[in-house]
Amino acid sequence: MRYTRTPIEVESPEEGGACQNIRSNLVESSIADRSLSQLNISIPDLTLQYTGHRGGERLRQLVVSEEPSLNYENVLITTGTAGALFIVATSLLAAQDHVLIVQPNYAINLATPRAIGCEIGYFDLTFDNAFRVDLDALEASIQPNTRLISMTNPHNPSGQMMTRNELESVAKLAKNKGCYLLIDEIYKDITFGEALPIAATLGEHVISVGSVSKCFGIPGTRIGWLINTSDRLMETFLAAKEQINICGSVVDEWIAENVLSQRQTLLPATSVDVKARLDIVTSWVGREEFLDWIQPQAGMVCIFRLKKIPNGGPTAFYNRLATMHGVWVAPGRWFEMDDIFFRIGYGWPDLKDLEYGLEKISVALRE
Repeated sequence: MRYTRTPIEVESPEEGGACQNIRSNLVESSIADRSLSQLNISIPDLTLQYTGHRGGERLRQLVVSEEPSLNYENVLITTGTAGALFIVATSLLAAQDHVLIVQPNYAINLATPRAIGCEIGYFDLTFDNAFRVDLDALEASIQPNTRLISMTNPHNPSGQMMTRNELESVAKLAKNKGCYLLIDEIYKDITFGEALPIAATLGEHVISVGSVSKCFGIPGTRIGWLINTSDRLMETFLAAKEQINICGSVVDEWIAENVLSQRQTLLPATSVDVKARLDIVTSWVGREEFLDWIQPQAGMVCIFRLKKIPNGGPTAFYNRLATMHGVWVAPGRWFEMDDIFFRIGYGWPDLKDLEYGLEKISVALRE
C-alpha cells in the first residue's frame, strides 16, 4: 500500500487551520452538524466493552429497516463510509486487477485503489451530458480483468441520480461481465424524486455503502456500513474489519442506533429543509450569468461551471472569495476536474450564511 493525501483532505477547512476565518462554509457536504440535545439523546452509563464485530444487531436491522428483502445479517457496521470503502477495495482488489471508477468521484473511492497499485480505468460522467450514465460507453470500458466497478448514486459531486432502470441495467451489466459493483449511497436518504432501492438488493455481486454522516448530521460518530447478500463476501469483509479495528465504538454505535430509530421523524423534516435551501440556490443561479449548473436530484451538493472566466482565472477567483469574503467552495481539483468547476454544499450553513455565500460568489466573480 502506498498512501498519499488527497487535495480535498489537505485543503479542507478543518485541516487548513482557517476555520475561524470562514464566514460562509459552502465546502461541507452534509446537513448541519447536530448535537445530542438537538436529537433528544442523553448517553447512559454505558459499559465500554468490545462490541459484536459485525455491529449491534438492532443497529444493523435499522440500517435496512425499509428494505423487506434485507435483514441484519446483510449489514456490516464500519468506521464511516470511508471504512466501508477501504474494506471493499482491500478485500476485492489486488495489483493484477482492473477497477473501473466513475469520475468525478469522492476522493477515497479513488485513493485506496491507487494505494493498492491495481490498474485503474476511469469512466467519465460529463457536465455536458448532465452527469448521466451512458451504458454502452460503460460496457466498452470494461476489460477482461475488471474485477470491480465503483460508482456513487446519488452522484457526488453533482447530486444527480440514476433512474431505477439505469441502476438495474448497470447491475445486470456488471453481473454479465463477472464484475462486482460498488455503489456509494451516502446521500440516498435525501432525494427529490423517485426513491431507489438499496442497490445491494440487485444481486450478490452488488455492494452498497453508506453512513449517518451526511443525511443525519452526525459525522463525528464515525458510523457507516456496507450491505451485501453474499455470505461468502460478508465473511471476507468481516475478516478485513477485524484486522483493521476488530469492532466499533460502544458510544458511537449507541448514538447511531438511537438516531436511526428516529428516521421516520428526522428525515421528512430534513428533506423539507434541504429542498427549501435548494430553492434558494435555484433562484440565485437563475440570475447569475457567470455560471451554468445541473440542478441536483438528491443530497445537498451541486456543481457549477464557470460560463465566463473571472478576472485572473479560477484560482484568483477562489482566493478572492476566501480571503476577501470568507466564503469557501470546493474547487474542481478536489474531484480531479478542471477548476472551472466548483461544488457547493447548501445543507450545512445556516440560511443567513448560505445567502451571504451565494451573494459573495457573485461579487467575487466580478471583482
